[in-house]
Amino acid sequence: MRPASPPFSSAEVYLKLTPDSLVAHLEQQLLRAYLISGDEALLTGEAADAVRSRARAEGFSEREVHFLDRGSDWDDVGASASNLSLFGSRRLIEIRLPTGKPGAAGNAVLAHLLKAGDRDSVLLVLAPRLDRDAQSAEWVQAAEARGAWVQAWPVDRERLAGTDEALELLAERTEGNLLAAHQELEKLALLAGGARVNADTVLASVADSARFDVFQLGEAVLAGETERALRVLAGLRAEGTEPTLVLWALTKALRDLWNAITGPPGGKPRAWQRQAVALEKGVRRAPRLSFAALSVRAGRADRMVKGRLLGDAWDEMALLAADICGRSALPAPQSMLK
Repeated sequence: MRPASPPFSSAEVYLKLTPDSLVAHLEQQLLRAYLISGDEALLTGEAADAVRSRARAEGFSEREVHFLDRGSDWDDVGASASNLSLFGSRRLIEIRLPTGKPGAAGNAVLAHLLKAGDRDSVLLVLAPRLDRDAQSAEWVQAAEARGAWVQAWPVDRERLAGTDEALELLAERTEGNLLAAHQELEKLALLAGGARVNADTVLASVADSARFDVFQLGEAVLAGETERALRVLAGLRAEGTEPTLVLWALTKALRDLWNAITGPPGGKPRAWQRQAVALEKGVRRAPRLSFAALSVRAGRADRMVKGRLLGDAWDEMALLAADICGRSALPAPQSMLK
């Protein structure tokens, strides 16, 4: 006798979950479809494990795994998912999308599978962070309407760190890379052998595994955090981030700051909470800044990125970041032609 069917709903459920809220959700119900997306490998892996575990407990004893991208043969996936299980048991069908963009064929197959309502299968789709275009795809909309979407966002440094100096240092060195933080904690536990881990222990053993994005750079310069801004900038350079994108983040921060102090009351740029706090700090610092000089510096960096001016664009952007933070390292040139 088969186990009782999981509590699927015939109505649209439209759930957006976090890795934290997923645990409580799975204790109450198991939906027929889950989309788990994000670049934080530890969180997405743990979320997928939680879905697999609940599915096994509900009698979905078979598991099919498909690794697919834009150029894969999606007809085989559709046919396999439509066929009855060889042993008549219920299945977890796991589809992994390395790019998050399956193409037209993949979009059609995924949308069909999500809308089919097969009570003998649970569909688990794993993808990296989905950009705005990917989020508007039919298959993503179907996943939202017929199941749950679990988004794993990077963990901020403040959520990683406590009051202990060693924790602060560990958070700084693994910022934006939760998997590295997890690995370093396991390594420290082995090295310490039960003894208390202090800052010296962390310094001696933890590699600098921080991973950054351009939004963190913009937030840091708005907040006036010079040391962190330069560290993020260096990390972006080491990771091979396009300098055009980095300069965009710096100039956007500069524009947001200018609009905040010159625009009408209540007309500040829309921002999430952390960015809003950073912007408020920037507004308090703004009277001490020369926006004309900042514009000159940004223009020089732009010309260097495009190869129209001799110099290192990354060095110029470092100077620009320090200038926006109110910690000028060098006087700004009077003209971009110099």
